[in-house]
Amino acid sequence: MKRRQFIQAATAGAAASAVAMPAVAQSNPEVKWRLASSFPKSLDTIYGGAEVMAKMVSDLTDGKFQIQVFAAGEIVPALQAADAVTNGTIEMAHTVSYYYVGKDPTFAISASVPFGLNARQQNAWLFQGGGNELFNEFYKKFNIYGLPCGNTGAQMGGWFRKEIKTVADLQGLKMRIGGIAGSVLQKLGVVPQQLGGGDIYPALEKGTIDGAEWVGPYDDEKLGFAKVAPYYYYPGFWEGGPCVHAFVNLEKWNSLPKAYQAALTAACTYANTQMAAKYDVQNPSALKRLVGAGTQLRPFPQDVLEACLKASNELYSEISAKNPDFKKAIDSMTAFRSDQYLWWQVAELTFDVFQVRSRAR
Repeated sequence: MKRRQFIQAATAGAAASAVAMPAVAQSNPEVKWRLASSFPKSLDTIYGGAEVMAKMVSDLTDGKFQIQVFAAGEIVPALQAADAVTNGTIEMAHTVSYYYVGKDPTFAISASVPFGLNARQQNAWLFQGGGNELFNEFYKKFNIYGLPCGNTGAQMGGWFRKEIKTVADLQGLKMRIGGIAGSVLQKLGVVPQQLGGGDIYPALEKGTIDGAEWVGPYDDEKLGFAKVAPYYYYPGFWEGGPCVHAFVNLEKWNSLPKAYQAALTAACTYANTQMAAKYDVQNPSALKRLVGAGTQLRPFPQDVLEACLKASNELYSEISAKNPDFKKAIDSMTAFRSDQYLWWQVAELTFDVFQVRSRAR
């Protein structure tokens, strides 16, 4: 009797396992995606952000969810990564949303706009101030779901073949500059050019452009700009804390199991933090090397900064008058910036000034 009971119990258990195992397997499917980066492999920190994210996704899912990263140009050109996500050619892109202002200037605000937010403020707005929710409503129009996946911190103002002494020196200047910042500088006579990172050096070398901004000392040194443009200006007032995004095809995002969505979100957040930290480590020593090798470090003149601020505010008003999405986003960012600035004056700026005084002693 006991033998029969044991066999019956074992048979029932095997049958239950046969039902349960396919259910478990189905809840953890094998998923293989392709990601197109807007950056070349030589830029290990900004391109590497996608690799950091992809590795963590794999680790969190026991290798079931794999994302293969392709450098700019391997699948699609650097500045067409978002288009490939929209039309479903690829599942993901690692890019900067201001590259796509030609579709809608609202794209710029989720990355960075002139005289906008610094890196910590941008993260605070996106993660805790409603920014992510606001932009994912906007991205739906383009069949995209966006996740912050990197931040370079405040950038430099760029490399120039001649000195910028006054606003008049901007007249007719051909400059590689991305996003809505090009429209701001255009108001002051600059002829903006939007080029991928790998195309900037040859354009500067040939004199096709007179100046170019990219990221900061670490990446700029790798791209060799100091060899063809001796003047290095700061600050990059158009990019106080630019967010690099992981763009996901919206249908593909919605089709992911919830656990995989959580893994991808966590991995992007981790990559976001790691990229900023890595740049903060790398940029100081790179700047020392550049200056030591003869680079002429210059601050933008005060009248240039003031003219650019005025042009920025004019442009935002002009676009807001005819683009409700832009107005909604820029109003949200501006209100957030106002509150942040009050706090920054009390604590952060005071601390920064103290640091400078401490070093001088």
